[in-house]
Amino acid sequence: MTSPSLTGLEHVPLFAGLSAEALELLGNLGQEVAYDSGTTIFEYDAVGETLFIVLEGNIRLSREIAGLGDETLTLLGPGSVFGENALLEGATRSATARASDHCRLFVFERLIFDDLLLMRQDVALEVAWNLVHILCGRLRETNDKVAMLSAAAKR
Repeated sequence: MTSPSLTGLEHVPLFAGLSAEALELLGNLGQEVAYDSGTTIFEYDAVGETLFIVLEGNIRLSREIAGLGDETLTLLGPGSVFGENALLEGATRSATARASDHCRLFVFERLIFDDLLLMRQDVALEVAWNLVHILCGRLRETNDKVAMLSAAAKR
């Protein structure tokens, strides 16, 4: 594992608006990890303590659905965040994450974020606020998908 370059982090929506100093701090607190295509990053319902940011490549999030098999929930590309529930609440994983191709991820541990809240509340608050915006966007997308499925089921 290595520290990611600041060039990779400055374009990540989770870190939007952060100063160069804050980006450097976060870059030093997290680690970069590479995964080969097809590698499972985490399994559904596993205990999570890590947030991931896609720096390069693509990640497939899926769930095993009874009678249907392994269903893709979404595909995530560079700049996308996943595993955020682990960072916020230490919850179990809500999906399985697999590398769709060779990828580089920035890994941020929950304990480090907790320390960041104590050391640099200003930076932690900006990251948390950016995460709120990301999650609101996901909720909007999910609402749209549910509305489409509901309409299709009524036909």
